[in-house]
Amino acid sequence: MGRKRVYEIARELDVSSKDLISKLEEMGLSGMKAANSVDEEEYTLIVNLYREERGGPATSAPEKSASEKQPEAPRVEAAPKTPRERVVHHGDPRPPVVSVLGHIDHGKTTLLDAIRSSHLAEKEAGGITQGVAAYQVDLRGKKITFLDTPGHKAFTGMRARGAQATDIAVLVVAADDGVMAQTVEAIDHIRAAGIPMVVAINKTDKPNADVNKVLGDLAEHGLTPEVWGGETITVEISALQGKNIEELLEMILLVAEMEDLRADPKAATEAVIIESHLSAGRGPVATAIVRNGTLHEKDWVVAGGSWGRVKALLDETGTRRAVAQPGEAVQILGFGDVPMVGTSLAVVASQAEAKSRAENQADALKPKRVRRVLTLDELFENAEEERVRLELVLKASSTGGLEAARRELDLLHIEGVELGILHAGVGAITESDILLAASVAQDAFVVGFGVKPDAKAARLAEQQGIVLLSYDIIYDLVDEITRALKRRLAPEYEEIQMGIAEVRNLFKIPSGRVAGCAVVDGKVTRRSRIRVLRGDKEMFVGEIASLRRFEEDAREVLAGRECGIHLKDFDDVEVGDKLIAFELKEIER
Repeated sequence: MGRKRVYEIARELDVSSKDLISKLEEMGLSGMKAANSVDEEEYTLIVNLYREERGGPATSAPEKSASEKQPEAPRVEAAPKTPRERVVHHGDPRPPVVSVLGHIDHGKTTLLDAIRSSHLAEKEAGGITQGVAAYQVDLRGKKITFLDTPGHKAFTGMRARGAQATDIAVLVVAADDGVMAQTVEAIDHIRAAGIPMVVAINKTDKPNADVNKVLGDLAEHGLTPEVWGGETITVEISALQGKNIEELLEMILLVAEMEDLRADPKAATEAVIIESHLSAGRGPVATAIVRNGTLHEKDWVVAGGSWGRVKALLDETGTRRAVAQPGEAVQILGFGDVPMVGTSLAVVASQAEAKSRAENQADALKPKRVRRVLTLDELFENAEEERVRLELVLKASSTGGLEAARRELDLLHIEGVELGILHAGVGAITESDILLAASVAQDAFVVGFGVKPDAKAARLAEQQGIVLLSYDIIYDLVDEITRALKRRLAPEYEEIQMGIAEVRNLFKIPSGRVAGCAVVDGKVTRRSRIRVLRGDKEMFVGEIASLRRFEEDAREVLAGRECGIHLKDFDDVEVGDKLIAFELKEIER
């Protein structure tokens, strides 16, 4: 038999990989992953344990085919789902939406072409319309939607505008090259998106291919491969020869199954604009991926500041569609103007509502104008106080400079506040860096060490409200970030006692009660804070409303003199109480 993967066993047992792994954990077989392979003995143990759990017959040997082994086995997923299950899972499984990222010349486009030509989902019409930025492939009846817009800018640009278009990322790494600069950038963008990834190790057909080197490179960047006992799924492929393309698709479907991606065709329609342009013959054309609900012809739609009524829906073959369901990508004709890529599309009830919502969203989407010459102090002063984490994108002029800056920043440790590095790379600050900073929920800014932003990046930063900082001296960079991080913390104070006054008499006034006091130590000032002690019990801590000597207001009263003290928000002072005057001094961190 050889070795079998857990997801293949799940298929034989007619259960999902997720359910099988959960059941194995209950049976004491922990640590199993869907892509793990098992030997013959382990296979027999798993099948027997699972079938015993379900009340079925055990198997003594795995030599027979799946159909021979269990021709009458009950199909767990064939039974109709109960209403409770539908409520819990919010609909039925939907096709995953996948983006392909990686270093230039590592084979992203070749991979997409290989997938498209070999596993294209059958349509009513022929050839592929190259204008559509997404297409579906089919693997044994299960569909996957690929975004045919590879690149970090397209991937992150949508997230920067609040749209999560991608469910899974495929990271392409060439076996003859290993992890390169843009590979690292892609990893950082995927991590910032918070989505799972599958690594496709491409060009394994080349004579100088070194898969072990790629695995080692991945591990160095925190992606320990499953074959080494980690969590990162890797598949060795050759896009040029079509090698292991099907296995890659299997892994994508496996991850989608574990993510439990679902949608309800009857729910409110949600979609994301992934491409848009102005066509000479058809007017504004937008390509959207439906995330939930169903999009129909004649629907009134809104995407950002654009609105219209759907005149036609076209799939990737150019075939007209009456509806588009979750996971499908379609071209939309009928917008009044070209919608912005990355905006969310919604269906509304009427033309009036579409127009009103679009106008409101257009105002909200107007570029934010900020001064690019902000200091870190100004950034923190404008930030919400409860946030105690700051993210930065770091760019440097050389590898040595980048390593030095990262080393110094990594050494910063200020209790109560965190500094995270979203991405660190060599070269000028680009649009991709700005979009990455704009896409995270935390405060984020972009720092250049010995480099400046290009014109497009500076313009985009101004539009997105992202702070750009640049330094030529590393100590200036570290000192200013350290100082600003400290400002992020709530201040700490120490109490410094200034004087003691004893209450000798009490006087009623219209606004309350005045304590006639004798200052017995130090001094009491108008700005002093006061702690009222009655014996050993603290009665009040607060401020002085007024301090007087005889009939005149006083700024301070020294020891050996008498005065009248009226406390703010406290009139229960009694003869014999001690008033401790003190001030709070902020502790310098």
